[in-house]
Amino acid sequence: MKQQLLAAAAAAFLCAALPAAAQNVAVVNGKPVPTARVEALAAQFAKSGRPVTPEVTAQLKEEVIAREVFMQEAQKRGLEGSDDFRNQMELARQTLLIRELFADQQKKNPVTDAEIKAEYDKFVAANGGKEYKARHILVEKEDEAKAIIASLKKGQKFEDIAKKQSKDPGSGANGGDLDWATAASYVPEFSDAMVKLTKGQLTQQPVKTQFGWHVIRLDDVREAQLPKLDDIKPQIAQSLQQQKLAKFQQDLRGSAKVE
Repeated sequence: MKQQLLAAAAAAFLCAALPAAAQNVAVVNGKPVPTARVEALAAQFAKSGRPVTPEVTAQLKEEVIAREVFMQEAQKRGLEGSDDFRNQMELARQTLLIRELFADQQKKNPVTDAEIKAEYDKFVAANGGKEYKARHILVEKEDEAKAIIASLKKGQKFEDIAKKQSKDPGSGANGGDLDWATAASYVPEFSDAMVKLTKGQLTQQPVKTQFGWHVIRLDDVREAQLPKLDDIKPQIAQSLQQQKLAKFQQDLRGSAKVE
C-alpha cells in the first residue's frame, strides 16, 4: 500500500512538472528561459520567407540560451541602470510601437482591387499608343549630318556609318539602334521628326536637338506593348500601399499640435 502511494505521488509530481518544463527551453544559472522567446524568434525568421526547419529551431534555441547568458552578465555589471541603456531602450520601444502602428494601419486600410485597377488604367492611358523602333546617327555639326544623309542615299549602310561616326555611346555600337520606345521617350525635336516618317524612311534634313545633329531612320511602328494587369498587380499594390502609408503619416503629423 505504501509503495502504491509513493508511485502515485511520483506520477502526480511528473505530471505537474512536465507542463512547466515544456514552457521553458532551458534553465540558465537557475533562471528559466521561456520557450516563448524561441517562438518569437521563429516567427521573425518565418516572416522573412525562410522555412523554420528543425535545424533552424535548434539554432534559435542556442541563440536564446546565449542571449540569456549574456544578459545575466550585463545585469550583474549593473548596465541596465546606465543612462545610455535607458535611452536606447526608449528608442527601441518607440521603433517597435511605431512599426506596430503602421502594420495596424495597413491591415485596417488594405489596397483594394478597384484601386489597383484604377492605377493600372492610369498607367495604360499614360503609356499607351504607338511605339517606334528607330535608329539614329548623332554628330556634332550640321554639315557632318548632311554628308551622312548624302552617303546613305548613295547606298551606304546606316548601321556601318553609325558604328563609325555616331557620338551616341549607347546606340552607336549597335548600329544606331534605339530599340522600341514611345515618342514621349525622346526630346520633342527628335520625336516630332521621327513620328512624321513612314516605315523604312530616313530624315531628309538633319534634326537638331540639345545633344547635337541627328540623322534618323524609322524601322517599324507598332501598338505599345504594355504588361497585363495580372503581371504587375503585386508591384502596383505595393506602390499604392506605400502611398497610403505616406499619406497616413503626413496626416498624423499635420494634425498634431506641436508647440
